[in-house]
Amino acid sequence: MLTILGFGMIATFLVLIMLKKMSPIAALVLIPALFCVFVGKGAHLGDYVIKGVGSLAPTAAMLMFAIIYFGVMIDVGLFDPIVRGILRFCKADPMRVVVGTAVLAAIVSLDGDGSTTFMITVSAMYPLYKRLGMSPVVMTGVAAIANGVMNTLPWGGPTARAATALKLDASDIFVPMIPALATGLVAVLVLSYVLGMRERRRVGYLSLDKVLETETETVLVGAGGSGETPRASGGGAGADAPEGDDDFQGLDPARETLRPKLYWFNALLTVALLTSMIMEWLPIPVLFLIGAALALTVNFPHIPAQKARIAAHADNVVNVSGMVFAAAVFTGVLNGTGMVKHMADWLVGVVPDSMGSQMGLVTGVLSLPLTYFMSNDGFYFGVVPVLAEAGAAHGVSPLEIARASLAGQALHMSSPLVPAVYVLVGMAKVEFGDHTRFTVKWAALTCLVVLGSGILFGII
Repeated sequence: MLTILGFGMIATFLVLIMLKKMSPIAALVLIPALFCVFVGKGAHLGDYVIKGVGSLAPTAAMLMFAIIYFGVMIDVGLFDPIVRGILRFCKADPMRVVVGTAVLAAIVSLDGDGSTTFMITVSAMYPLYKRLGMSPVVMTGVAAIANGVMNTLPWGGPTARAATALKLDASDIFVPMIPALATGLVAVLVLSYVLGMRERRRVGYLSLDKVLETETETVLVGAGGSGETPRASGGGAGADAPEGDDDFQGLDPARETLRPKLYWFNALLTVALLTSMIMEWLPIPVLFLIGAALALTVNFPHIPAQKARIAAHADNVVNVSGMVFAAAVFTGVLNGTGMVKHMADWLVGVVPDSMGSQMGLVTGVLSLPLTYFMSNDGFYFGVVPVLAEAGAAHGVSPLEIARASLAGQALHMSSPLVPAVYVLVGMAKVEFGDHTRFTVKWAALTCLVVLGSGILFGII
């Protein structure tokens, strides 16, 4: 019964948000609360929620101060050269813009933190998508999939969890997987090219000079046909960008918040912050708290200016932090009622004995739904050891199980249980349901490419 209710709760949540019948925050709170009553444990709802909130509070704190930190860095112009460089590479060509999104997300993902990746990627690319009339859902989908593939780095989390759960060396898991993961990245670039060509056919091909020199009328040339004008924000057609729009604000050389004399200080501070994260010198929430305080104090020494910068980013802080705490209700009920355990046990149990020798393949396939519907902790510490034990009985090495378990990460990064995805959709002003509907199929395909490559190369 708990298995059916668990899948029912997840399905109800996904259907309601994709049909836009409820907001993600409301659905994350009300749906699990209702199912908790169905399970007969409504009296324990408070305990489950408090436990869930306690487990996600550090993440919410990290996101809050990370948004402030990177918001300040954007304000003072740290990423302006990146935006200009990407713009010149993209040449206002929608195909290049989408490919550039994938490349940027993959590069920034080297820091191992999804939230950081999405904040930098969206900050750099959103003005391009908005000004060219491209779909921001393409941006969020490509960024999430690219980050998901790169999330398998040893310091990214899943590899370390698999190594810890199975008592293996992380390098023994990751290094042999490099060819399969590289193939996954190639698949992301191919996907970006295909989606970019589709966007080029839809909105046309703009000249670079027109995009840089004007915020109003822009003439389409090339693939979209001449004499037409792009949509300013992916909505109805129109020649003029909306009044007060923030298109290309990252390139505005006259904004009051720029601090060119402090550019190298801000660059070094950011490098030091990311290095500290990778080296794990302090907990990530503490690092971002200190970083945000330093960034505000040095760049805006006057208190009214500091308050203004915090207020400028308050919407993102409230939306993302609120979403994380709402997700705590969802995860708290899933774990507290035992639904997650029963769902995982059922999925493992349906694997026939005849598939025992193929437990690597089974693990890879199961990693798609399980890492989407569960946290990485729940999957790697709760399910993977069971799969490894079943595989060992049929002569399958725990290393193969560990490598196969990484296959689902491209899909995992769009899970409603991943806080970073709310940073992505929030900053891109995309509905979570729209992102899910667009991304899931492409992310699942990328996961299968990684898994298939692993089998083809004899890694899994």
